[in-house]
Amino acid sequence: MVRLLLVPLLSHIFFVALPCANGLTDLVLAGIFPITGEGGWAGGAGCYPAAQMALEHVNTQSDLLPGYRLDLKWNDSECEPGKGITILYDLLYNPPQKIMLLGPGCSTVTTTIAEAAKMWNLIVMSYGSSSPALSDRKRFTTFFRTHPSANLNNPAYVQLFKHYGWKKINIIQEAEEVFVSSVENLESLCKQAGIDIVTRQSFLKDPAEAVRNLNRSDARIIVGLFYETPARKVFCEAYKNNLYGKRVVWLIIGWYADNWFQVDDKSINCTAEHLQTALEGHLTAESLIKNLNNVTTLSGMTTNDFFDQLRPRLDKSPEHTPGYVESPLAYDAVWAIALAFNKSIQELAKFGKRLEDFTYSDEFTARVIYESMQNVTFEGVSGRVSFTSEGDRIAPTQLEQMQDGIYKVLGYYDPFKDQIDWSTKYRDRWIGGKPPRHETLIIPTLRTVDRFLFWSMVSLAAFGIACAIACFVFNMMHRLRRHVQMSHPNINNLILLGISLCLVAVVLLGLDGSFIPQSSFHMLCQARAWVLIVGFTLSYGSMFAKIWNVHSLSTRAKKESKKVESWQLYVVVAGLLAIDVLILALWTGINPMRLEAHRFPPEAAKDIEDDIEYEPLLEQCVSTNDTIWMGIIFAYKGLFLIFGLFLAYETRNVKIRELNDSRFVGMSIYNVVVLCIITAPVTMIINKQHNAKFVFVALSIMFCCFLSMGLIFVPKVIEIYRRKTGEHHDSKKLEDSLPSREEEEKHQKLLAENEQLKKQIQEKEEKVKLLNERLRQRATERARLTKEQVSKESGSASRQSLVSAQITQDRHSDSALPSSTGA
Repeated sequence: MVRLLLVPLLSHIFFVALPCANGLTDLVLAGIFPITGEGGWAGGAGCYPAAQMALEHVNTQSDLLPGYRLDLKWNDSECEPGKGITILYDLLYNPPQKIMLLGPGCSTVTTTIAEAAKMWNLIVMSYGSSSPALSDRKRFTTFFRTHPSANLNNPAYVQLFKHYGWKKINIIQEAEEVFVSSVENLESLCKQAGIDIVTRQSFLKDPAEAVRNLNRSDARIIVGLFYETPARKVFCEAYKNNLYGKRVVWLIIGWYADNWFQVDDKSINCTAEHLQTALEGHLTAESLIKNLNNVTTLSGMTTNDFFDQLRPRLDKSPEHTPGYVESPLAYDAVWAIALAFNKSIQELAKFGKRLEDFTYSDEFTARVIYESMQNVTFEGVSGRVSFTSEGDRIAPTQLEQMQDGIYKVLGYYDPFKDQIDWSTKYRDRWIGGKPPRHETLIIPTLRTVDRFLFWSMVSLAAFGIACAIACFVFNMMHRLRRHVQMSHPNINNLILLGISLCLVAVVLLGLDGSFIPQSSFHMLCQARAWVLIVGFTLSYGSMFAKIWNVHSLSTRAKKESKKVESWQLYVVVAGLLAIDVLILALWTGINPMRLEAHRFPPEAAKDIEDDIEYEPLLEQCVSTNDTIWMGIIFAYKGLFLIFGLFLAYETRNVKIRELNDSRFVGMSIYNVVVLCIITAPVTMIINKQHNAKFVFVALSIMFCCFLSMGLIFVPKVIEIYRRKTGEHHDSKKLEDSLPSREEEEKHQKLLAENEQLKKQIQEKEEKVKLLNERLRQRATERARLTKEQVSKESGSASRQSLVSAQITQDRHSDSALPSSTGA
């Protein structure tokens, strides 16, 4: 409130312009230039001399601002917002009266000042602010700039990404509003172009952790948005983290001084050589701020003339002067102000007002100046100068690349055509000879069955099919012979058909993407399932039908008919086949099989080319609910196999004349069941090992097929060709050689009686063994008793002998006593 009350008072205290000694009226501009300071852009060193030169040239034009002279009062903002707003207050509240503000150059300072300037009805013309946020006309109502918005560089970045095929990028930014707004716009454009932003890092003062994060995320294409001083810190960290070279490319702002990386910066511990190493090959994008055609501009100079006249005004050489590249913008900014004032003077005269009477509360004069500035258009040393409704400058974007420490212009982006013109004398040059990739190139490689293994298995399968055809021919040629006729040759033909289909399935299992296009692979998937399952059912189902009938005949009562009818066998096979067709049809109709590639971990390339990995792919046939469908198939087939195994075991000793090959059929069933039990789990274990899986499954199928054909047909061939050709099965000799039903039943009875006799004999032998054991025990007991008795008798005799001896001795003693006495 205090400031608002002071504004009208100060407008009366300070006058608008001061009369000059030559009778001209001064129109004073407030100027803010970033000359010194750390952490920002010190472009005022190059832009202020350009602005002073523009003032001199404008004031020498007799037809421009007649009776007036432009003057400039300025101060150094040091690219600090707080310092900038202090300077603004000092410039506004100290005489003379200021009509317009030239500057500031830094976006951070401009954001604060341009938002506050509307409170004084002050038009702001900036020469160096590129923040996209400044395009908000509702927020910055009196702001114009000759420096294009940083957002104008983003379409150029997107075109660069498309040109080099970069689909993934990474961003590192300084935490300033100018860069935050620019990144948000870039993200939006990238999303529209289908370009992914992998990671976005930001930092306030120290970029070390942000750079390390980029390195950890394996960043390749990196867009950097920061001021010049932080840029040196960023690339020092990039050098330390090895985030440069032929695998990495940086895209940064292009309005730094050409030798910005050679500036002695005490805040980093990297040399200029280190920074140049990290920067080699990087790209820059900056709005074009010079006239490409080098035509004579409104000031009477060409762009080259401008730089020739500017150089002597600089304190340092151009390459060591920040803001030298942007100096044409400051020069044209002064000319734009002069043209707007010239137009405003004419418009104000219509209302009896003068430009020099402007005060900070004069909204009318401010609006006239605003409209005049909005209509300014001229050919300047920075190119065509005109402003959008947001006060922005539209300009092409210049693309450069650092080559051997020197920036080379590669092309220009035209915002109106949305394309890059590469027609410059320089071409891009990359470490390693080609542009880096946005990520490691992963080349999918299809894992196919080894050709030697495939053709070996195909050859064996073809041989098996040929054998099946030979057996079929044999079957048909000798179908009237009794030995063949009694084995039901038509059912045997179904077995051969099923075997042939299983062998065809071996070939189908070996086909892959190198033979079949992806568009037709789903048909191959369906064919594999249908051919293998139907072939299995025809072959094993025919065997099952035979063994089932054998079991049925062997369990019938004597009074029941025991003749085998062929239609009974056909019904069994047809029933089993109908179940398969129903399951397969439902599977195909509800969840059809499709091609799906299983991806293995990428493998490093064997050649010397960097950044390439090969990703093995294994084609597999899958469906939405394949686990359920496979479970149904396995459950049904598992019961089928177990029941067939049970019937084969039950009829292992049954021999009937009507099915003379039942024993061999049973052996074939054993073979099929055992191999299926082994093959199914092993195949699931080695599912990802395509060669091993194909060979194992193929050999298992072919072993079953060859063994089944051998067991069923080889005995018939031997039997037929052992006899004379032409001898039919109705011969008495052959008929007598075949066992009859009664003989088989008698044989079964004899076997049963034999088993009973064996049991009886075993029982008798057990009894005999028990009796022998008892006899041995009794004999042992008798021997022990006899021994004890003998011992007792011998003891008595000894005692008697001792007594007798003692008596005898006593007698001798008694007889000797008288003799002694007598003597």
